[in-house]
Amino acid sequence: MPRMESEQRIVTANGTTQAVRVAGPPDGTPVLLIHGNCSSSLFWEPLLRRLPPTLRVVAPDLRGYGDSATAPVNATRGLRDFADDIAALLDDPTLFASASASGSGLPVVVGHSLGGGVAMRLLVDHPHRVGALLLAAPVSPYGFGGTRDLTGTPTTPDFAGTGAGTANPDFVARLAAGDRDADAPASPRAVLRATYVADPASLGVDEELLLDSVLSTATGDDNYPGTAVPSANWPGTAPGERGVLNALAPTWFRIADELVAVAPKPPVTWVRGDADVIVSDTSLFDLAYLGSLGVVPGWPGEESCPPQPMVGQTRAVLERYAAAGGAYREVVLPGCGHSPHLERPAEFVAELLALTGVPAV
Repeated sequence: MPRMESEQRIVTANGTTQAVRVAGPPDGTPVLLIHGNCSSSLFWEPLLRRLPPTLRVVAPDLRGYGDSATAPVNATRGLRDFADDIAALLDDPTLFASASASGSGLPVVVGHSLGGGVAMRLLVDHPHRVGALLLAAPVSPYGFGGTRDLTGTPTTPDFAGTGAGTANPDFVARLAAGDRDADAPASPRAVLRATYVADPASLGVDEELLLDSVLSTATGDDNYPGTAVPSANWPGTAPGERGVLNALAPTWFRIADELVAVAPKPPVTWVRGDADVIVSDTSLFDLAYLGSLGVVPGWPGEESCPPQPMVGQTRAVLERYAAAGGAYREVVLPGCGHSPHLERPAEFVAELLALTGVPAV
């Protein structure tokens, strides 16, 4: 089978410059790939090599990542800035000949981590433009952190312990400096190896390319991580109104009810690894869980501030989605971490092709 190869294009859509990785024939079966936080479209390159050349794949760099413009992220819109950028790409006939407003082919939208939240937002805002969703280790429909149960009840009124103030300042500084070392635990390479995948060997020969992707993240108040405000509640920080981590916070991103109510309801496949340490009921990026381990001092205890049940929340919302007339499938990959498409590519491709209707080869 010929190997799928991508090329980068620079387009202007939704008033901003977007770098877009494109592969396959313009009239091929459309697939839209939305990357996660602290990465870029390069994170999909290892997957592209495994896809049949009959697909039309479009993988944009979200604003503030890769080679797209460092446009600001208005956190009060949740992830809608990103979703609006993506929606504008669907109207470009040079990218998706069959997915434009007048076309008949609706794309399978694949979202990884933060990109899963963007994919949910895209579906809610543009339900007639999405053929199916493949959510890979997606952020909870109740945002990241600060909620206590399967219905997303806040742990505090201001969602303390979520947003930009939770970012490791050493990691942010090393991102900004383009640090490629592996010695410090907060170096981007060390974080890539320790948290993006369960086994760093799965990065293989693509480690440098994937590190390039991580290091493409724009840092600052308008991008990663964003602004923080003081809180009277533990651990003393709450989400601000600018930047990526605030856009993910439950203050601004709570899409569960909208997702359940959306019509029409395309099929959803949810793929996750059971060794994920980022999106997990025991996430190493959830300050409440870290507090329970004694890593963050002063934790007020399980009753006041339990760890967020991220996986349980997503399952509960998708079960409601199914009960309301949709359909979803949960695929759990044993021993897999936060990046199923990198760690278990054969299984991931099989799930993607099942949604496209394109036979495996």
